[in-house]
Amino acid sequence: MPELPDLNPVVHGKMRLALLSLLAGVEEAEFTWLRGKTGSTDGNLGAQLLKLEEAGYISVEKRFVLRKPQTIYRITEPGRRALMEYVQALKQLLGAAIEV
Repeated sequence: MPELPDLNPVVHGKMRLALLSLLAGVEEAEFTWLRGKTGSTDGNLGAQLLKLEEAGYISVEKRFVLRKPQTIYRITEPGRRALMEYVQALKQLLGAAIEV
């Protein structure tokens, strides 16, 4: 039996996978847009985004627009690569599961 691939634990979290997937499809996204798309609480969303930032998978820009704070997130090249590798590992894992 072939060895099963490892799934990146940073990407594997449900919310983090959703966030990387969303960010991969846009140039940038505001915190409020991500919150609306995921249905997450501010606290959980912030914690998951911080984990992705610490891993180098996303970049964060804080700015003010009309005196209101705005936080912008972008997926980085390492983040895009990690997401693609995760998808490939998942395909490999599911392929092995289907063959059994």
